[in-house]
Amino acid sequence: MKAQTSFFLILISSLSGSQGIFLSAFFTYVPMNEQIIIGRLGEDIILPSSFERGSEVVIHWKYQDSYNSYNVHSYYKGSGRLESQDTRYANRTSLFYNEIQNGNASLFFRRLSLLDEGIYTCYVGTAIQAITNKVVLKVGVFLTPMMKYEKRNTNSFLICNVLSVYPRPIITWKMDNTPISENNMQETGSLGPFSINSTLNITGSNSSYECTIENSLLKQTWTGRWTMKDGLHKMQSEHVSLSCELVNDYFSPNQDFKVTWSRMESGISSILAYYLSSSQNTTFYESRFSWNKELKNQSDFSMNLTDLSLSDSGEYLCNISSDEYTLLTIHTVHVEPSQETASDNKGLWILVASLILVLCLIWLIWKVKCSTERRRVSTESTHDDNASDNAEENMRLSGRVQEMREDLDNS
Repeated sequence: MKAQTSFFLILISSLSGSQGIFLSAFFTYVPMNEQIIIGRLGEDIILPSSFERGSEVVIHWKYQDSYNSYNVHSYYKGSGRLESQDTRYANRTSLFYNEIQNGNASLFFRRLSLLDEGIYTCYVGTAIQAITNKVVLKVGVFLTPMMKYEKRNTNSFLICNVLSVYPRPIITWKMDNTPISENNMQETGSLGPFSINSTLNITGSNSSYECTIENSLLKQTWTGRWTMKDGLHKMQSEHVSLSCELVNDYFSPNQDFKVTWSRMESGISSILAYYLSSSQNTTFYESRFSWNKELKNQSDFSMNLTDLSLSDSGEYLCNISSDEYTLLTIHTVHVEPSQETASDNKGLWILVASLILVLCLIWLIWKVKCSTERRRVSTESTHDDNASDNAEENMRLSGRVQEMREDLDNS
């Protein structure tokens, strides 16, 4: 931009007052210069502005929206002037006072919010110059996303989740490196920042999946990748080795990452081991779990699980995550009874079945005996009743015969 220069003639009288001397003075106006500055939500930022050194410096920073102009920060007469500062900027702005004499009018801005986005104008005036700088401030946020695996009854789902993002990101899915449409996306936060879940149903699929979330403003991209390994069949009391390797194509040598091994059971994840590269610390939550130290130094986090039991059957998930990538690898393990155990179980079942059969026979014999006893008692009771009835009948007949004899005697 070209500066506009104004020329002035100034008449200065000599001390004697008898002669006038004309001196020339110049005042320069520099048209507006525009810059785009990108900041992150909650962080600090510097809005740049510079000028040619001069005396009698006046600085005014203002924010302009569609309707009003707001005072952000002012400086004149050698000190900051905040009497007219808008309350939203209180205790959040400052100038580099020691650098003003060197032509630095930049504004230090603390704790950015999304409401701080917009156009800021810096006016700087000196005894010989006036400039106006315009700064367009854009604010973004991109908390590290994550990829999750969930079991819901008999269905399996992959979820790409970002808890806080602004502006709205670009989310893409791939299956075996072929782009596919997402099944379902949920978003909260009407004005931002946004919380977004993108869900894909992968029930019954053995394909590999990839989810990418891109924040175009901050030029940040995160990728989550899912791989399912072939199922493993093991016998009880054996050990199993499950692979999980860090892929150099995704992780740079000096990048911090964490590794988590977990087991999925009835939709609930239980952690088996945890490793943090920044501290080299490893934490085990299962005594039968281990990984090879030499392989770990080569970024191979394959695990060993010893002394398998039938309850160890299930899905095992390895999660390697950094700020830019998440790699999920899942193994399905089926633990079957050993031959000895099967033989022991067979003998036990035979014993149990025999015991049940004996009990059934005892019960049946008891039932038959009880039934026979009831019939005997019933028969005896019937005979007693009949005998009693016959005795009564005989007594009546005897009495009748006695009466007839008495009648004959009387006659």
